[in-house]
This record gives sequence, structure tokens and C-alpha cells, in this order.
Amino acid sequence: MARVLIATADRGFDPTEVAVPWRILTAAGHTISFATTTGRVGVCDPLTLMGPPAFSKFFAAQPDGVRSYHQMEACEAFQTPLTYDDVVCDDYDALLLPGGHAVETKPYLESARLQQLAMAFLDSGRVVGAICHGPLVLARARRSDGRSPLAGRKMTALTWTMEMSAWAMTAWKLGTHYRIYPTPVQTEVVTALGREGQFETGPLLPSYDRPFVITDDNLISARWPGDAAAWAHTLVEALAARQPAPQ
Repeated sequence: MARVLIATADRGFDPTEVAVPWRILTAAGHTISFATTTGRVGVCDPLTLMGPPAFSKFFAAQPDGVRSYHQMEACEAFQTPLTYDDVVCDDYDALLLPGGHAVETKPYLESARLQQLAMAFLDSGRVVGAICHGPLVLARARRSDGRSPLAGRKMTALTWTMEMSAWAMTAWKLGTHYRIYPTPVQTEVVTALGREGQFETGPLLPSYDRPFVITDDNLISARWPGDAAAWAHTLVEALAARQPAPQ
């Protein structure tokens, strides 16, 4: 079985995008470890877990995501995370980069150490999964020639339509909670992909019944919590394909 590292922010990550993959990968027999910016136990964005006041109908995590998060909180590995500095790439078979809309995720998304780790995982052929804001970690990494490791890849991420719609609906009450950077995620990822890359937006209207996941060799990407379960199952399949056949 594979050894999987889930990197999160100390605060503000999306509970579904972390906990549902944790549950599915654990059920498949894989060993999960966690890493946060400072090594403190991570805490999800409460507005994403329960839904912001007046918007819970639209933005609250689904029951499966809430249950999975509370189960994950009791997990020993979750309660004893590494720091990014502690991580040794060779100790793992895969890296997961979840997202989150809260401003508290900025140290995670802007960590030069995590960006270099993510690039090392990708370049070594290990499985890398990125969802929602998570692809920004790779988009911001830079090779010695100044290019992103995403250059020429095919992938998805939080789309412009999703991000701007959530922000437009809630800005009067929540300010920039759903838009933590002036530049939308899709715009930054598309720039990193370059002319030879390909960004896929998936269905215009997102739905938990129509998940969207893109696989490009060892890079597996998705857009939002509604894709998380399908994203995790795709990761399970990718890891199974890389495991040596039993003797």
C-alpha cells in the first residue's frame, strides 16, 4: 500500500477536500500522514464546514464531508502533523494539495518550501493531487529557468465562474472570503500552464452529481468539494496502477 501525504494550511482549509480523500484513501488501505505550515494541528474553515450565516444552504459542507471531518479529527496522524520542513519526498508515494477559501490559507499557498516539495513530487513521478486553490502551490513553484512545473500540463482547478459567483453572492456580507487574491485561481493557473498547457473548466454548473476530475500522467486535479470523492477514487486508482504486482 502507498504512503500519502496531505498538506494543509494550519487554519482555514476546506474540510471536504481534506477529510473525504482521507477517508477514501484510508479505506483503500493506504497510510496517510499530514503536514501543516507550523506543525500545529490543522483546523478547517468553520464557514465552509457549517456554511456562512445566511448562505449555509449554498455553501455548507455536505453531511458526508462533515462526518468525515469529525472522524479525521480523531485520527492520530491528523493530530500529529509534520511541518513542511520535516517532509522528505522519498518517504511518500503521493502528495495531496487541497484548497480553501479563507484568508488563513495564504501561508500554505505562499510557502516556498511547500512549492518546492510539490515540484519534487511531480518531477519524481509520484502522484500529485491538487483541488480547488491547491493547484496554486504548483503554479507558484519555479524551476531554475523561471517556468512553473505546470507548464505544458493539462489540468483543472477552481474555475473563474465558481470563484466569482461565490464572491458576488457573499461579498456584501463576507467581503473577500471567497476571493482571497485579486487574481482568480483559474487565471493564475492558466498563466502557469503556458501556451502548450490546457485548462479544463468542466460543466458550467457544478454539481455533486457531476464530478469533474482531470488526470494528466501523475497529476490529478479537480475543482471544488463536489469533486472531492471522485478525485479521491481517481487517486486510489492511480496509486494501485503504480503498486508492484503481488508475487
